[in-house]
Amino acid sequence: MIRIITDSAADYEPNELIKKNITCVSMKIAFGSTEYQENISLSKDQFYDMLIDGDEFPKTSQPSPFDFENILQDFKNAGDECIIITISSALSGTYQNATLTAKMLEYDSCYVIDSLNATGGQRMLADIAVKLRDEGKAACEIVNIIETLKHKITLKACIDTLEYLYKGGRLSKTAYTVGSFVNLKPVIEINNEGKVEVCGKTLSIKKGLKTICNSIENNKPDSDYPIYIVYSHNKKYADVLVHNLRNLGFEIKDENIFNIGATIGAHVGPNACGYIYVSK
Repeated sequence: MIRIITDSAADYEPNELIKKNITCVSMKIAFGSTEYQENISLSKDQFYDMLIDGDEFPKTSQPSPFDFENILQDFKNAGDECIIITISSALSGTYQNATLTAKMLEYDSCYVIDSLNATGGQRMLADIAVKLRDEGKAACEIVNIIETLKHKITLKACIDTLEYLYKGGRLSKTAYTVGSFVNLKPVIEINNEGKVEVCGKTLSIKKGLKTICNSIENNKPDSDYPIYIVYSHNKKYADVLVHNLRNLGFEIKDENIFNIGATIGAHVGPNACGYIYVSK
């Protein structure tokens, strides 16, 4: 049997993991001295309530090798092959810890893939792996396809505030001060190295959404794969983006619109919105 594993930065809901037969290793989120496990002891709605109304800024941490060990040992003992798709190694140490654990267990049929992505980009790769598994593809064939596709993932989003990028250490104090003074709304992307980059700035979320809609026209999606829409807490901007993209002729299925979880939400804050797709 081929097992698909990812971490909670892929933003699946618990029921989706069961339906797709995906094993998820949870990220840890701490508000002050209290630590939670994403999607186990802290739901998305609970996280955003605490983020918006609380006094503590959350700190995120990756799963430890121990968090992977019991899962991988059980799969190895069962004689299963295993494919792990992690959040970008440029954003977290999860890939390194998963790789370390597989080597420590001498689990030769465990393949660890650095998605070079997060949220919907990571989730898209996991979904494709599930589809290929269910079609009967061999593990090594799935890994080769995912390793190729991960370099074609496009993720762009508009963010309501620079505050969370700055507090999370993703933005310099100078850039934060200047941007906040004129209330700029940054447009971000994940680059080829799996890092978050500010690729544009606008004066409103709606203008930011127009900017990323223009961008998709210049870098067409591969129609063999879906377009995912992500938002953080507030869905109204996602609805605007979906409307705009559908008017441009792109198909967006309702099941491919989903809320960003705590791992990424801690850095982008509420009201973020964007799209993910496989480019041609």
